[in-house]
Amino acid sequence: MPSSPPPISSVAVLGCGLIGQSWSALFLAHGLDVVAWDPDGGVLAALPERVEPLLGQLRALGATADRPGRLSVASSVAEAVRGTAWIQENAPEKAAIKHALYAEVEAAAAPDAVIASSTSSLTWTDLAAGVARRDRFITAHPFNPPHLMPLVELFAGDAETLGRAETFYRSVGRVTVTLKKDAVGHIANRLASALWREAVNIVAEGIADVAEVDAALVHGPGLRWSVIGAHMAYHLGGGPGGIAHYLDHLGPSQERRWATLGTPSLTPEVCRLLVDGIAREAAGRSVATLEAERDRGLMLALAARRKAGEGEGA
Repeated sequence: MPSSPPPISSVAVLGCGLIGQSWSALFLAHGLDVVAWDPDGGVLAALPERVEPLLGQLRALGATADRPGRLSVASSVAEAVRGTAWIQENAPEKAAIKHALYAEVEAAAAPDAVIASSTSSLTWTDLAAGVARRDRFITAHPFNPPHLMPLVELFAGDAETLGRAETFYRSVGRVTVTLKKDAVGHIANRLASALWREAVNIVAEGIADVAEVDAALVHGPGLRWSVIGAHMAYHLGGGPGGIAHYLDHLGPSQERRWATLGTPSLTPEVCRLLVDGIAREAAGRSVATLEAERDRGLMLALAARRKAGEGEGA
């Protein structure tokens, strides 16, 4: 009878840019030790300072263990992965770079350690080509920033490893969704890309400016999508008859709308419209300021959802 995999008490975080920093904070907040590595020594040295504000956000949300994990940095990939059962890889989105990293990981990691890639644009098939033990390799795509955004999209070639991944990410407060087959952009980025394509088209066609498009999304469907998904929204849009009634009576009007949607190109002229539109919408606020405003909004939304959940359970 095969032995059960060891419990996960520490995580190796490989690549400590924005995604790696965010993952590190999440794991630490849930009591897991983190051993971090990055090829840039300056990035690695700055990691504790970068992680602390993120931990503060999680403490404010109450999403911390009684004993936070311990953060340490490693001078090599081998040092980072040795002795850990979970490896979260956040290398740049280039298959060759990731493949080279996986070779180092597999040379030093325990045989039953899971290698999880945070890739957003590459597929499991792309990346597994560089892994000797494909049964322990998964793609685990988070939404940015991972310590606040609950979603993790999973794909694996091995059912047991997929089950381990679902258990692990749920243990750190994430909501997992599983792809039935490998796909570029996973689920959420395909949806986001489709929506942004039409958002760009609206600007390119002169229907509305950048700020108006963003406001329409935030105060309209975006608000609704934060509590129910697109399919369920149309089910409710069908009234007592639900989605069947909607498709029967309003399906043709939906198809007419689909037929008018555009396929814009990011020409220099369209890019200039987007850049100028964002400059007007940002109104002088820096990227750091906008990120802070985004995070405050996400924290308020998460707190409200938690409070609503507690009320339902009362």
